[in-house]
Amino acid sequence: MYKLLKKTGKIRRGEFITPHGTIQTPVFMNVGTLAAIKGAVSSMDLKDIGCQVELSNTYHLHLRPGDKVVKELGGLHKFMNWDRPILTDSGGFQVFSLASMRKIREEGVHFNSHIDGRKIFMGPEESMQIQSNLASTIAMAFDECISNPSPREYVEKSVERTTRWLIRCKNEMDRLNSLENTINKKQMLFGINQGGVYEDIRIEHAKTIAKMNLDGYAIGGLAVGETHEEMYRIIDAVVPYLPQDKPIYLMGVGTPANILESVSRGVDFFDCVLPARNGRHGHVFTKCGKINIMNAKYELDSSPIDEGCNCPACRHYTKAYIRHLFKAKEMLAMRLCVLHNLYFYNKLMEEIRDAIDGDYFEEFKKEKLSQWGIANNF
Repeated sequence: MYKLLKKTGKIRRGEFITPHGTIQTPVFMNVGTLAAIKGAVSSMDLKDIGCQVELSNTYHLHLRPGDKVVKELGGLHKFMNWDRPILTDSGGFQVFSLASMRKIREEGVHFNSHIDGRKIFMGPEESMQIQSNLASTIAMAFDECISNPSPREYVEKSVERTTRWLIRCKNEMDRLNSLENTINKKQMLFGINQGGVYEDIRIEHAKTIAKMNLDGYAIGGLAVGETHEEMYRIIDAVVPYLPQDKPIYLMGVGTPANILESVSRGVDFFDCVLPARNGRHGHVFTKCGKINIMNAKYELDSSPIDEGCNCPACRHYTKAYIRHLFKAKEMLAMRLCVLHNLYFYNKLMEEIRDAIDGDYFEEFKKEKLSQWGIANNF
């Protein structure tokens, strides 16, 4: 259940009550594709850096270790030792990324495993069954994610198919939640709005899926080729037509600036691989913008990554030491930078919530963008 605590213009501050705890929104979900954050970060670490929600990947966990194995071991929460909410994506985006290895049909998608090439079929029912086996808190509906730009005629047909698939997802989720051997009988379902960069298609699809009384709604198919301006235009167009008493999730977005801009447009949930991926390559976020810790100028720098940051890396280590770890190819380098970046994101969301509560979000946003050297043009 979503509880709207405060609304200023389009900006929303809320709570989302789930079977695995209450999520304070706006929130950033920390991406643990294979039930683990890449960079040697544990579920205990996630608690230490303020993570509220962990996100895992349906497609990848279906391939290994197998969703039936995870169910046998008590579900994803027990498997990865995480007692807070977990969202599992539907596998739709991964199927989209396997364009050369897939065939889309009304019943679902036939594709080949990227690991061993074996043939796999996934449709709405299969995606729900996999996610039910994983026993996540929130399951995402199976959809088709298209690239931008795509021809209008194809987008229209794709969106119609995604709507039909959503109905099948909802029916299958209801059935699975009623079964005696289902681990999480209160598993929630989020639908996904699609439509490329066509505002009218997006709006019509939003109106259609809004009638289905789902637990939450996502805006999908962005951050896949369009400009930031196009993305913000679509968010502005779609959000008013999604239920305002349900959480709104912008999938796969994004940079700290993207998050600030999208919060101001009414978005509650975010996820992105960016902080962990950047951290693994020595690119770290600071109050003054992003830096590359492997630059020569940090060789003798005895200051932390970000002065005043309270993450495990900044509390205990210097830029010079972390740079040395990267040069020496020590795994600890990746771990420290991923921890820092995820802490940065989780702390940013906490500050955003405080700013909304205190009625100073717009000033906060302006100050942050200025600190990061980003023009506020939107």
